[in-house]
Amino acid sequence: MTRGTTGGRPTVPARSPGPAAGHAVVVGGGLAGVTAALQLADAGMRVTLLEGRPRLGGLAFSFRRGELTVDNGQHVYLRCCTAYRWFLDRVEGAGLAPLQSRLDVPVLDVGRPAGPRLGRLRRTALPVPLHLAASLATYPHLSLAERASVGRAALALKKLDPADPALDGVDFATWLGRHGQSPRTIEALWDLVGVATLNATAPDASLGLAAMVFKTGLLSEPGAADIGWAHVPLGDLHDTLARKALDSAGVRTGLRTRVSSISRSVSGGWSVGTGGGERIEADAVVLAVPQRETHALLPEGVIDDPGRLLDIGTAPILNVHVVYDRKVLRRPFFAALGSPVQWVFDRTESSGLEGGGQYLAVSQSAARGEIDAPVAELRARYLPELERLLPAARGAGVRDFFVTRERTATFAPTPGVGRLRPGARTHAPGLYLAGAWTATGWPATMEGAVRSGMTAAGAALRELGRVHEHPLQEAV
Repeated sequence: MTRGTTGGRPTVPARSPGPAAGHAVVVGGGLAGVTAALQLADAGMRVTLLEGRPRLGGLAFSFRRGELTVDNGQHVYLRCCTAYRWFLDRVEGAGLAPLQSRLDVPVLDVGRPAGPRLGRLRRTALPVPLHLAASLATYPHLSLAERASVGRAALALKKLDPADPALDGVDFATWLGRHGQSPRTIEALWDLVGVATLNATAPDASLGLAAMVFKTGLLSEPGAADIGWAHVPLGDLHDTLARKALDSAGVRTGLRTRVSSISRSVSGGWSVGTGGGERIEADAVVLAVPQRETHALLPEGVIDDPGRLLDIGTAPILNVHVVYDRKVLRRPFFAALGSPVQWVFDRTESSGLEGGGQYLAVSQSAARGEIDAPVAELRARYLPELERLLPAARGAGVRDFFVTRERTATFAPTPGVGRLRPGARTHAPGLYLAGAWTATGWPATMEGAVRSGMTAAGAALRELGRVHEHPLQEAV
């Protein structure tokens, strides 16, 4: 699962598929859909990609606000995210979203009676699990006994099989409690990582998904958890470069094209209807849209109990954006304890901000209690918190303050969600499902979305009898 990609961008010959190449329609232009379209086109198929929005990228996109280019939310990936790294290589964007040379996360606790204190979670080059031993031994936000308990829990976690269905029905907090993890330990370590990756606190997270995150990211290879993020707007990667790659692969991309129906055609293939009245005939269809939209488009009988898709809940993410009139943060990012603030990123350069100020993005996962709060209320809450965390912000002028909300940012990783997530194949030959919410084994991440697109495309190509070498064989 953590096997890296080969260096350099893939060599993909330009294709001009003939009439016998077969035609695939991909519905949805998020990361899952773009990946599926690229994989199908690279295998020689004629591909049409349909997206209802005026852009690609799904829920990882950018927009303009005055002179700023703003990401709707802060998205990061890890070195172990080999599928997303393949995507970056494929669209020639890897250099625009570099990885840390080594994991290093500043963690600032402002809830201490003695005053704020900075700690760090970082790794060495030693083998697992020794790569984190020095960092854990000196982590100031836990007591000596709590640090020792983390090591014991990590060894127990390493023995779990995330694919075991029994783990799906247990919540992560219960398991942590059984393994001696105090509320403080959960807050200062397990939830620090888990909320950002799962979009849920430990009581609301499936043990199976939590085990997958921690085993893969922290307990597989020393560098697995090194963090990468886009140093340009996400739209540059997921829309501009993705469109260029699709065009080069010969994919016909239809934006502002909403699909209204999918049905069997008289020829035995598939007929895809659009809101504009167009009907497109296809040998294969990959449905790469959210679960509720998928439910509405699925023909009858193609999956067992289609109502279960509606039982896959969603979880929100809130992002607070603050533009100061001067520099208030020297680091590229940090995480916070003892504060409502979770993670703060410097987005000054990527946004195009000029004039000597600084633009910070505050990323708030599992934000169900705040997702509908008025902007004035959020301003009154978060500006003082940023001043507590960043002394340089005290007295700094606020040039802009705004909020982005994704109410259905991810599927909710609640206990039991695993049994609800469908695989890529349906009962109907030629119809496949993709999206981070499908049965990828991963939580709702960019990695999971790309993997789902790979898996759906691979299933389609195999069913059509085409030779297909999957970029990540373990993802099939």
